[in-house]
Amino acid sequence: MSLQKARPLSPFVFVFLTIFIDFMGASLLVPVLPFLVDRFRAEALAVGLDLGATIGLLTASFSIAQFLATPVLGSLSDRFGRRPVLLICIFGTAVGYFIFGWATSLWILFLSRVIDGVTGGVISTAQAYVADVSPPEERTKNFALVGVAFGLGFILGPALGGLLARVDLLLPVFFAGSIALANTVFGFFTLKESLPVERRRALDPTDFNPFRQLGVLFANPKLQGLLTGFFLFNFAFAGFTSIFALSIRDRFGWGPDLAAGLFAFIGLVSTFVQGFLIRKLLPVFGEKRLAAGGLAVIALAFVGITLAPRGEWLYLTQAMVAFGVGVSAPSLRGLLSVRVSFAEQGRILGGSQALVSISQIFGPAAAGWSYDHLGRLTPFWAGAFLLVVAVGWIVTTLRGQSAEAMIP
Repeated sequence: MSLQKARPLSPFVFVFLTIFIDFMGASLLVPVLPFLVDRFRAEALAVGLDLGATIGLLTASFSIAQFLATPVLGSLSDRFGRRPVLLICIFGTAVGYFIFGWATSLWILFLSRVIDGVTGGVISTAQAYVADVSPPEERTKNFALVGVAFGLGFILGPALGGLLARVDLLLPVFFAGSIALANTVFGFFTLKESLPVERRRALDPTDFNPFRQLGVLFANPKLQGLLTGFFLFNFAFAGFTSIFALSIRDRFGWGPDLAAGLFAFIGLVSTFVQGFLIRKLLPVFGEKRLAAGGLAVIALAFVGITLAPRGEWLYLTQAMVAFGVGVSAPSLRGLLSVRVSFAEQGRILGGSQALVSISQIFGPAAAGWSYDHLGRLTPFWAGAFLLVVAVGWIVTTLRGQSAEAMIP
């Protein structure tokens, strides 16, 4: 009997594991973060701040660092390849978690989140890798891997974090760092470069200024409306996710257990949509209709949340949210990706991730302020309005454009 040569490991295995580990690692901290931060409440840095505000600033420090760094990392991956940038980012994530676990003061917690943010190009670089190894017509389906990994991480992370915290509050932190470090080693030995030397581009001064880099992207008429719609979607969604648990507590008296069950349901639906359903819908409807239609479904779901007479109705609205996000997010990334050359995949995906970071800074702040000062249902009505505006931008931009004509 002749021995057959072993088939090489698909790069999608590593990319999927990387995105899954990144999301799961972040969600592992959800059950324990308030308790870990509360240890340092007596320090001068936290004087005058309640626990929620301190956690909010800690989250914002990560998002700000990620916003400043991600476009730069994307451009560096266009110049030097995806593999080295991706491995450095994964390693930086591991370092950030270990510093967080070893922290002896509040400022070290902030330092750990900044380090994680500065090396926060994992998702955008992984997406650029997917774009490199995917035919343009397959990119949206393969970008849906991000959603599947997110859904699984969203389901498993908080549950596993809660179990590990029963042993020790710091165990979820060190576990997250350990799996990120193990993934770095795994990638070092298995991951091949996806961007050939002939497809790489030289760096220019704008690559090191995230504001100018975003300006360059928005100056492209093929991208303006899509990027605007993408930002409005993420702004509305970040505000929604930050305020939703508080809303169902105040309106329906739901505690952490009921809320956790609802979030797990969202993760399950999202995983099904992006792992299976979108592959059936794409050939029928295409990226344009799925992007606009998905955002419209989320807007309707937000309106449904405001009208829900009982908490149980939220399972229907959240299924709509999960479906809308599941079809619109990968479709939008696919539409953006096919409108730039192979050499600019890192720049466009890094820039889009920077917009996500901005939305995660200002979206929750706007939703929280409007919840406190304008009424408990205001963030959902405002989110629905922003999503309708996003649909308008996207439809206007894509009218008369052929995605196929844009493929480099």
